[in-house]
Amino acid sequence: MNQQKAEKKMSNSSRFQRGIRSLWKQRELQAMVWPGLIWMAVFSYVPLVFLYIAFTDYRISTPLFENNFVGLKHFAAFLSDDRFWRSVYNTLGMSALRITLGFCIPIFFALMLNEIKNAKFKRLVQTLSYMPHFISWAIFGGILLTWLSQSGIINQLMMALGLQDKPILYNGDPKKFWWIAFLSDTLKEMGWSAIIYLAAISGIDPGLYEAAELDGAGRWSKMWNITIQCIRPTIALLFILAVSGCLTSNFDQIFFLSNSANMARSETIDLYIYNMGIVSGRFSFSTAVLFFRSIIAYGLLRLCNFTSVKLTGESII
Repeated sequence: MNQQKAEKKMSNSSRFQRGIRSLWKQRELQAMVWPGLIWMAVFSYVPLVFLYIAFTDYRISTPLFENNFVGLKHFAAFLSDDRFWRSVYNTLGMSALRITLGFCIPIFFALMLNEIKNAKFKRLVQTLSYMPHFISWAIFGGILLTWLSQSGIINQLMMALGLQDKPILYNGDPKKFWWIAFLSDTLKEMGWSAIIYLAAISGIDPGLYEAAELDGAGRWSKMWNITIQCIRPTIALLFILAVSGCLTSNFDQIFFLSNSANMARSETIDLYIYNMGIVSGRFSFSTAVLFFRSIIAYGLLRLCNFTSVKLTGESII
C-alpha cells in the first residue's frame, strides 16, 4: 500500500516536472498568452465580486461587505420603473435593426469585395472601408453631429435634391434616432466586420469554383452555392454572438449622439445604467440592472447556441 502511494506521488511529481519543462519550452508563446489572461482576470473576473452591491444599500464610505443587505429590493425597484422598460424597448429596437439589416450588410459587402478582380482596387476599397473603425466615437460622433446639423451637409444635399423645403435638426427628432444610430454604426464598422468573412472566404478551395465553372455555373450561382455555403459556420457563430448581445448597445455611440431632445428613443439599457449609477449616484440600483441584464444575455446565448446546434450543427459553447 505504501509502495503504491509512493509510486503515485512520484508519478504526480514527474507529471508536474514535465508540465514545467513544457511551459519553459513554450516560454515565448506563453509570454504572449499570459498578459491577456491577466487582463481578463483583473477586468472580467475580479469585478464579479462587486455584484454583491446589487443586494445592498451601498455607500462608498462603507466597506463592501459592511453595507446593509436588502435582498431583491433594487431589482423590484427597476422592474417597476417605466423608464427602465423604455430603455429595454429602445435597446431591442436598435438591436433588431443591427441583427437583421446590420448583420447582413457586412456579409454582402465581403461577397462583393471578393468578386473584385483588380487586386490594387480591392485593397484600396477594403482599406477605406475599415479605416472608420479606428476613429473613436468622440471624433466620429462630432463629425456626424456636424453633418446632421441644420447647416450640415445632409440638409444641404437634401434641399439641393428637392427632398425637403427647409433645414431639419435630424438629431433632435426622436423618431429618426434609431436609423441615425444604425446607419452611423454600419458606416463605421461595416468594413471591419467584413474582414472576418473575407478571411473565411479566402480559405475556400479554388477547385470548387473551377468545378462549378465547368458545370456552367455563373457568378451569382457560385456565390450562393459555394461561397455562402462554405462560410455558413462563420455566419452561424457570429449570429449567435449578435443575438446574445441584443441587450447591449454601443455605449460610446449612444452617449455622444443622445441629447435631451431625443432621449425618449436614445436611452438604452447601457445609458440608463450610466445615468442611474454615475449621474444619479444610485450604485446599488444600477448594479442590479446590470446583473439582471447579464443573466438575460447569458440565457439568450444558451438559447441561440442550442438553436444553432439543432439547425446547423455549429456551437460556441
